[in-house]
Amino acid sequence: MNEKMTVQWFPGHMAKTRRLIKESLPLVDAVCETVDARLPESSRNPEIDEITGSKPRIILLNKCDLADDSATAERIKRFAADGITALAVDCRSGKGLDKFQPAVKNILKDKIQANIDRGMGGKALRVMVVGIPNTGKSSFINRMAGQAKAKVADRPGVTRGNQWFSIGQGIELLDTPGVLWPKFEDPEVGFKLSFIGSVKDEILDIQEIAVRFLMLMQKRYPENLAERYKISDFEDSEPYELLELIAQKRGMLLRKGEYDTERAAVMLLDEYRDGKLGKITLD
Repeated sequence: MNEKMTVQWFPGHMAKTRRLIKESLPLVDAVCETVDARLPESSRNPEIDEITGSKPRIILLNKCDLADDSATAERIKRFAADGITALAVDCRSGKGLDKFQPAVKNILKDKIQANIDRGMGGKALRVMVVGIPNTGKSSFINRMAGQAKAKVADRPGVTRGNQWFSIGQGIELLDTPGVLWPKFEDPEVGFKLSFIGSVKDEILDIQEIAVRFLMLMQKRYPENLAERYKISDFEDSEPYELLELIAQKRGMLLRKGEYDTERAAVMLLDEYRDGKLGKITLD
């Protein structure tokens, strides 16, 4: 893995976030983790389990409309087998979010009853929202709060401090900045995160990202490439040659008659992120 990526993508505010999560944990009753449904494992921070401990957990498989439906359903079953409630949602459109409040009340039913027994039945349930950058935390909170109170952007690392939001039905959300782990143990995880934009495009060479993406697509969803780019002989092509072929198909030429593979790489990743290559899950 490119060392530059490992070093530069753990800025100081992310170290601070880990500390803030630990300090704020006693204030909440449960933890909501946002992940990208296209990368249901790679987009999870492996430190979150350790940091949040035994707190009840809900996982939101966000951007489910861009992911393979069968893969998402299977992942939800696997989470359930581990005792974790998972919901397939799309935080921008609001799809599936009507199940969130009932899910919170279900996993905290013992807490609710304990509050009632103590004469505190009206006490708010507090849920901390965590996740790596660009998985939809702010979009989720905005949608649940009913107005754009949290900062939202398409680039990672824009939310800096903890914020509380009331979402009705006696539930409050605690927003935290997106946090990645200090080091990618598996280089493939870093590349997969770059596919969806959770790692800044400047960290790695855009053509290298595109080539890695094509390698995976050739194995998992070759028919999607064939349909989108009208390519019939891609199976025997090397990934870089395939990138050149895509540039050729789209008329992306440089002055000397060479193919503009950098421009093709940007277009390829943009089209994947926009869902133009179909519903794809890469974990």
